[in-house]
Amino acid sequence: MMTRGCVLLLALYGLTTGAAEYKLGPDSQPQPNVPKGTIHHDVWHSDIFPGTKRDYWIYVPSQYNKENAACLTVFNDGRSYVSETGSFRTPVVFDNLIHRGEMPVTIGVFVNPGIIPSSESGQAPRQNRSFEYDSLGDRYARFLLEELLPHIELQYNISKDPKQRAICGISSGGIAAFTVAWERPEAFGKVISHIGSFVNIRGGHVYPFLIRKTEKKPLKIFLQEGANDLDNLHGHWPLANQEMAAALQFMGYDYRFIMGEGSHSGQHGGAILPETLKWLWDDNGSAE
Repeated sequence: MMTRGCVLLLALYGLTTGAAEYKLGPDSQPQPNVPKGTIHHDVWHSDIFPGTKRDYWIYVPSQYNKENAACLTVFNDGRSYVSETGSFRTPVVFDNLIHRGEMPVTIGVFVNPGIIPSSESGQAPRQNRSFEYDSLGDRYARFLLEELLPHIELQYNISKDPKQRAICGISSGGIAAFTVAWERPEAFGKVISHIGSFVNIRGGHVYPFLIRKTEKKPLKIFLQEGANDLDNLHGHWPLANQEMAAALQFMGYDYRFIMGEGSHSGQHGGAILPETLKWLWDDNGSAE
């Protein structure tokens, strides 16, 4: 069991430094005799983000029984997380961990950011990702909780307990995951941020100071970062994540921070995703 406020640096789980050396382990590979969950794809047209549409996928584990409420994890940049050939291979990891009882029966909702189709034939759509993900406030949380998730909850029995509901994302999707839980801790009690953009793209650099000056919220938070991440006009990603970890420690949050040697990619986060999920859901992921 990891202790509260744990900060882990550089080599983890037998991994050595250097982004190219982060490899997927057996929990990220299909295993014999492990039942596979099902994945359903659909498209959502939003009213909260008018004019946008987005792809989303629903992963349902084979162990799901509608008589029992399942846990939930929402993944921003859903296509990256749902792919079984990418950095994260989340459905495969879920299959393996749920089968062994190392995480609860959990429905995964993988949501892409919105796009606004072009009014001119042959032109590329406009990307709404930064507006949705990097902005502070509750708009993206409202999109999930007032639009998309109620539709999904008509089909599946999903727990309303925030201790059984997580949200995850990478880069701008990472800060968006934190923002959703920060704004609506009664709906999401757990956060995973991979190389989160806690910098001044749309004001997210203020979070370490808000954390320090706001009454502690009932959240369990995992942060992953790489020492060779971005440094540009918006800020310095490794320093920003260290500021986040320091603020969480100062306020006594149940958190874990892993700083590796990677760059702005999902390679490190994907390699440690199985261990991340085990920690997140330990004791059913209770957040105090």
